[in-house]
Amino acid sequence: MTKRLVSLDIFRGMTIAFMILVNNPGSWSYVYGPLQHAEWHGVTPTDWVFPFFLFIVGVAVPLALGKRMEQGVERSVLTRKVLVRSAIIFGIGLFMAAFPEFGMDAGDPLLLQYLALFLFILLIFGREVLNQPQFASEANARKRKWLGYAALGLAGLLFIFGLFYYDLSHLRIPGVLQRIALVYLACGLLFLRLPWKGLLITGIAILIAYWAVMSLIPVPIDATLRTALETGDLSGLAMSGYQGELRQISENFIAPNLGAGGNIGAWLDRVIMHDHLYSQAKSWDPEGFLSTFPSIVTGLIGVLTGMWLRTKRDDYQKLTGILGVGAILLALSLVWDLAFPINKKIWTSSYVLYVGGVAMLFLGVIYWLVDVLNYRSWTKPFVIYGMNPLFAYILSGLLVDTAVHIRWETADGSTTNLWSSIYQTLFVPFLSPFNASLAFAIMNVLICFLAVWALYRKRIFIKV
Repeated sequence: MTKRLVSLDIFRGMTIAFMILVNNPGSWSYVYGPLQHAEWHGVTPTDWVFPFFLFIVGVAVPLALGKRMEQGVERSVLTRKVLVRSAIIFGIGLFMAAFPEFGMDAGDPLLLQYLALFLFILLIFGREVLNQPQFASEANARKRKWLGYAALGLAGLLFIFGLFYYDLSHLRIPGVLQRIALVYLACGLLFLRLPWKGLLITGIAILIAYWAVMSLIPVPIDATLRTALETGDLSGLAMSGYQGELRQISENFIAPNLGAGGNIGAWLDRVIMHDHLYSQAKSWDPEGFLSTFPSIVTGLIGVLTGMWLRTKRDDYQKLTGILGVGAILLALSLVWDLAFPINKKIWTSSYVLYVGGVAMLFLGVIYWLVDVLNYRSWTKPFVIYGMNPLFAYILSGLLVDTAVHIRWETADGSTTNLWSSIYQTLFVPFLSPFNASLAFAIMNVLICFLAVWALYRKRIFIKV
């Protein structure tokens, strides 16, 4: 397969646009049901978004690395590339988690911090722009080098600044970009070393092992669980009520369960990461350590799909295979759901099969419309989004964090911020609460689209 898989760009663009939409409502109190995550067991369209992106990451692995291998690039070189790219994405995730205050207090020199961060981001962006093929020249190479030196120097100054002012004791270590990095790392390394049968066996083994660990192994009682058992107050275990049962089976263990904060994955999160967890989840992390393993299988389903698309079969054979396997995965997920419920927050094995099947069906339909029938008149906005997905996601996060942290005192003495002010002024007075919140989210999608459209027009594609 030599031609570019345009359907994958479109699917990626759709996923990023929807991710920005569901992440940025005007008010979390007014969000339509399909645009919210399922509270615990079960699934909504919003629960498709993140695994879709991991699936897409997986599909891209054999398309990119497989091509390089065919060109004669050594496996060791590709391994280093996978390691470096994963580390960069993970680092960006940590940066996003700390941005913009990095744990600084109100009395610290926050304005200086914001200016330094803004300049650092501009330097990195400028360096990446000059890295584009259309700007290749000796003069631009020198500019790119000096921008890199300037960014490195500023990073050093920020590090020194941080020694005096930063408090990262509660910095969240897991996260969306961090999980993407780990899934890409695992998928890339496994693809470089295993044939498709090995990848399939690895994926099946992980899903079965995860089910066994979550369903059969008793959970050690730590301080968080002991407090819940002694007081009967389970509110400290979850965001919106404990979805499960705490049943003590010995002095030091409770029975295996799938409840928020009480399952063995949550216990492991507390052991490994202590205070570096998702603040709203209180005692566990939706991108935690143990659930990262089944999320890797979501990526492996994508890898196997990408390998199938690279075969020499004709378009309709490829389409039939994608749709057929997607339907099988979907059916298997519904059966496994009876014993191991579909759950995005703990990424159950049935959820992996479910979203893997849905993702294959989505990609299959888009592949048929775009790559087989060449029906592309509707695709341009999604192609534009799909060519700069990481930039779009990072931009949306930076805009939100910046707008939330631009604060001022109102006439009545209360404090507001730029985010709330825009929402309350431009949307709330004119629309119903749910529609105002949705319109605000759509505005965020459009703002990010304008940014990636400007890059697309100049053929600038930011990659790591």
